[in-house]
Amino acid sequence: MKDVRAAAAQVLAAVALDGASLRETLTPAQARLADPRDRALLTALANEGARWWLRFDTAIDALLQQPLRRREPVLHALLVLGLVQLEILALPPHAAVAATVEATRALDRGGFAKLANAVLRRWLRERVARDAALDRDPVTRSAHPRWLLDALRRDWPEHAEAIVAANNASVPPMLRVNARRTKREDVIAELAQASVRAQAHPFLRDALTLDTHADVARLPGFAQGRISVQDGAAQIAADLLDLRDGQRVLDACAAPGGKTCHLLERASVDLLALDRDPARLRSIEANLQRLGLRCELRAGDAGEPAAWWNGKPFDRILLDAPCSASGVIRRHPDIKLHRRAADIAALAREQRRLLAALWPLLAPGGRLVYATCSVLRAENEAVISAFLERRDDARTCAFALPIGHACGHARQILPGEGGLDGMYYAVLEKRA
Repeated sequence: MKDVRAAAAQVLAAVALDGASLRETLTPAQARLADPRDRALLTALANEGARWWLRFDTAIDALLQQPLRRREPVLHALLVLGLVQLEILALPPHAAVAATVEATRALDRGGFAKLANAVLRRWLRERVARDAALDRDPVTRSAHPRWLLDALRRDWPEHAEAIVAANNASVPPMLRVNARRTKREDVIAELAQASVRAQAHPFLRDALTLDTHADVARLPGFAQGRISVQDGAAQIAADLLDLRDGQRVLDACAAPGGKTCHLLERASVDLLALDRDPARLRSIEANLQRLGLRCELRAGDAGEPAAWWNGKPFDRILLDAPCSASGVIRRHPDIKLHRRAADIAALAREQRRLLAALWPLLAPGGRLVYATCSVLRAENEAVISAFLERRDDARTCAFALPIGHACGHARQILPGEGGLDGMYYAVLEKRA
């Protein structure tokens, strides 16, 4: 579909109303657009539509006599995007309204063109009062589900508002430089020649920050394996593992492979990348090929080692555990729409199961790094504390970071701190 707003409405309806993944739905839609400006607009519309859905979904209902969500879901999503263009992207009102009206025709819903025009123009006339009404409810003010707001206030009362603000900020991607193929200063110079400004991250040795959004796959050096997309918080895992050449390493929940590849860029290790979904292993393989790296890939449940482990202990284990992803909402805003309060207890049980199953695979004196991209204590501190109470042969290793919050000897980075996503890290060592 050539009409960018129509295409964005289809993506947003699938994500917000049908539970589809934003990344998996957006990627093929982007591929159908040849003009990079159209791809950029589509990406912005889809991401901001998901980010602010809980505000403007309610706003559209209030502007209509009869809701459209069930009988015309794509049209409802298009109207939400009309408000996103006006309020978030700050496009000129006449252009945003006209383009949204035209998109009804591209969707073969031209009969709703007058309605779309009337709804958006009514919003423009009444926006002050309607904004004020939305701001009175914490859910529509913050565009966060109530359960998550309650959890943030409980776990991080002094930081909850800052977390919400960070989640609602659109931030450029971060890059990781492949130290096996290039130097960071050379990448910065190469990007500058392409009119892309990048800076070395102040305390992460492989990280680059970009000044603006960019289509990373089309940046110089990406196809040649010199750079990858990876937030700096995720890059910390390689530091904490303290790798040495020749070590035997397990990346226990490896897909899509960002951390796997970073470990291999750091040291010549014997690495097994494990994931329970065979299809997701293909993404790791594609990344390895692009970066010129190799390791063993295997499908298996990390919580059932008997099915895949050969009995040889690992010197290092990375358990990047399945979690709520509540720390990476700013980059994956659909998490706010898909995650439920009831998920957290089930995730914590799975985290405890994986940790208990993997610990016997670690060699005496070895190190296991437990990581989540969650900011919820039930998935982090509670899991590690319960584990340590049951294991006499486990101890935590203290480590320093210039950002974050101490949780015993572990560390919680909150979204936006140091320009990073939210991540929790605990480093466990097995007594010899």
